Amino acid sequence: MIEINLVPDVKQEFIRAKRVRNLVVSGAVLVGIAAIGIVVLLAVYLYGVQTLRSSLANDAIKENSSKLQKTPDLANILTIQGQLASLSSLHDQKNVGSRVFEVLQAINPSAPNQVTFSTVKFDATTGIVHLDAQAAGGYVAADVFEKTVRAITFTYQVEGDNNATSKPLVTDVLLSGLSYGEDASGKKVLRFSADLTYSPELFQVSSKEVRIERPDYQNATDSFKYLPGSLFSSRATDIGEGQ
Repeated sequence: MIEINLVPDVKQEFIRAKRVRNLVVSGAVLVGIAAIGIVVLLAVYLYGVQTLRSSLANDAIKENSSKLQKTPDLANILTIQGQLASLSSLHDQKNVGSRVFEVLQAINPSAPNQVTFSTVKFDATTGIVHLDAQAAGGYVAADVFEKTVRAITFTYQVEGDNNATSKPLVTDVLLSGLSYGEDASGKKVLRFSADLTYSPELFQVSSKEVRIERPDYQNATDSFKYLPGSLFSSRATDIGEGQ
């Protein structure tokens, strides 16, 4: 059996082109419908579901707010809760002021340049320990005192770390008001004031196992029950003219 194709090639190409066009148009229509459907779903979610959720949340807020407003002494309760919540942070920020006694014992030079203190002021706000002191050794004792303070270091540990960290005891020492006077026994002594700018970690409660170390002196720890009584004395008086 012999078949003869009487359709020209041009006609066949046209038919194939129409078929491809129809497929493209059908696909575009389907994609368009799907896009419209997605947009509609998003609009329903945005303007329907979200609006409903927002309305329910607002109703819940109003209801709970109304209940809270009816609670007796609400302001006092909230104030106490806020204070309780801040206790931990306040505890971490507080200073161990008793360590100042170990500092005083450690910074006192050995004889014959020992000093006594008549005033000790620990200011955690400025980070300065102010001292009013006097020494029988005169200006030499004051110089030795300053060099001793600058040479001292301390070690400490923080929670969770067993390795000790070492830092200078002070970052600055300022001596002022040097003048001669008489102590309670009538001896001539040099009076002076000292402002010690200490490292913050020295007095922080988070610093554990604090040890103050001086090259020519024994270590001082957090215990200060063995402080010598000679460390403190009354302030020396002025020397009269011609003395």
